[in-house]
Amino acid sequence: MAASKGNLGIDPAGGEPTAQILRLDPSWQQACLALDQRALNGLWTAEQWRRELDDPRRLCIGLVQPEALLGVACGWMVADELHITAVAVDPDRRRSGHGGVLLKALLQRARQHGAVHATLEVASDNVAALALYAKAGFRTAGTRSGYYSDGRDALIQWCRIPSAPSPTSAA
Repeated sequence: MAASKGNLGIDPAGGEPTAQILRLDPSWQQACLALDQRALNGLWTAEQWRRELDDPRRLCIGLVQPEALLGVACGWMVADELHITAVAVDPDRRRSGHGGVLLKALLQRARQHGAVHATLEVASDNVAALALYAKAGFRTAGTRSGYYSDGRDALIQWCRIPSAPSPTSAA
């Protein structure tokens, strides 16, 4: 499976082989679809994943160990805003910091593409996701009543993406 260069290596918990953050391309479609089934209960179809991975205005990154997709984070660039469309970690790998690593990397890449803030929708009862987003600086800006097909509400969240510190500002 192909991925763009500029990898960020991290050491996952448990002494496992090093994982990398990669920009995913269409060759990852089946792996993304399988992860979606496991982590998001089939939120997107194969066609939706193809579009997500193929459109240059969309950022889709993965946390990858050799030939294994541990998690994904995706978003659309709209002017100076990143609209986060998905953050998912394999259920067997949750509570290991992978979601935070993915979210931080997605925000950094969006900043490099000119984004100054980010938005997302999250289920109002998704405690783990709400904690992840709060830690990253997201705050609730509103509610979409009955947003999900099962009738649950979504919270609209927003954050300003911090700019990278300049090399001259280091003490």
